[in-house]
Formats: sequence, structure tokens, C-alpha cells
Amino acid sequence: MSLFYQPEVSNGVLFLDEEESRHCIKVLRYKTGDTIQVQDGRGNIFSVRLTSAHQKKCEFEVIDTEFQQPPPYYIHVGIAPTKNLDRIEWFVEKTVEIGVQEISFISCKNSERKVLKLDRLERKALSAMKQSQHRYMPKLNELRSFNELTTKITETDKYIAHVDFDNPVGLARSAKAGGKYCVLIGPEGDFTSEEVEYALQNGFKKVSLGSSRLRTETAGIVACHTLNLINDA
Repeated sequence: MSLFYQPEVSNGVLFLDEEESRHCIKVLRYKTGDTIQVQDGRGNIFSVRLTSAHQKKCEFEVIDTEFQQPPPYYIHVGIAPTKNLDRIEWFVEKTVEIGVQEISFISCKNSERKVLKLDRLERKALSAMKQSQHRYMPKLNELRSFNELTTKITETDKYIAHVDFDNPVGLARSAKAGGKYCVLIGPEGDFTSEEVEYALQNGFKKVSLGSSRLRTETAGIVACHTLNLINDA
């Protein structure tokens, strides 16, 4: 059965937006009286019956609700957007498929991209959530400065992915299951020594993501996947 998205079902919004309605009616050719599933990105999947099959506003009534608890861990990736927007879109898509709860975009001294619009990235995240059948829509945060983000992180397990001769510890060895994690991933030119020091002063630990030199988006995916593997073991 096809899965559609409406984040405000619990607040009485019983219709699909125009994009979802068009896909439901024009592409998949559902009709009034048909049953579909709608998720809200907050753990709920609703079995609903279509009461008005219109391609601009598809209305429904709720038949049944199934709720899934969030995972017992929290993964937050803070990443500097790449100059090539396709690469950061790919990062968002793949980390949502793997499993991520929050993504923050950070502007660093060596960042090549200083402006970022979330609309397209949020659509990528929504599509990936539906494709992978996850129940929770990740939170995507606007671009903020490195110092601003670093000082406002509330997660208890804080890491900055940065490799040097004084940093032999990998993320897989440092992180423990059931944590509330935040991992910072630097831009193409990496973090500056001042940024690394500022992160350390704010409770972050330096970690390695392996012996290979990774692109920014690859490093973000590796960090996300590593933390998921630790919790799936």
C-alpha cells in the first residue's frame, strides 16, 4: 500500500497537500472510498479512507492509527555544506535512509558555500523517509556559524571528526550504544585549528572516521552509519 505524508493529521488536518494529492490521484489513480496509509513523521501511520479524491486536495477520514516509539538513541550530524549542492543533497538522502534524527548545516572559515536553502533538502529528506519506511522525519536546521552551533549543542556525546597525530581514536571505539550523539563534519578545506580548539573547549572529542581521506558528504554518511551500527549490534 502506498504511503503519503501529512504532518498535521493529529491536529485535525485530514487532507493531503497538492503535491501529495496529485501523486495519489493522477499517478497512482486512487479513488474515493479507497484506503491508503498516511504518516506524520512523528511515529504515526494512519490507515485512512479517501472521502474526496481531488488532485489538488485529497480529503480522507482516519480508520486506524499505529504508533512506533522513536529509537533509544539520537543521531545529530552537523556538516558544512559542499560547494556542489548535489553532493549535500546526496548526503541528506542517504543519511535519512540509514537513520538520522537531526541535521545541522554549519558555516566554517574554509566553507565554500555560505548560503543554503532548505526547501529542496527537506523534500529530499521526505522522499528518503518514505522510501526507507522510517516513521520519523529528521529535523533539518538552517545554516549557522560554527561557533554558534558548537555552543548550542545539547547532545551529551559530542564529537568532531578531525584526524591528526594526536587523534588515534575512531568513532566506532569512542561511541557507546544508546547515546545522544552529535558529530561535526568539516568543509572541503577541513576545520581550522582554531575551530577544533573551540569545539574541544565546548566539550567535543576528536575522533577519526578511518584511515581513508573522505569527502565531506562521505564522512557524514560514514559517521551516521557507524553510529547506527553501534546501536544495531
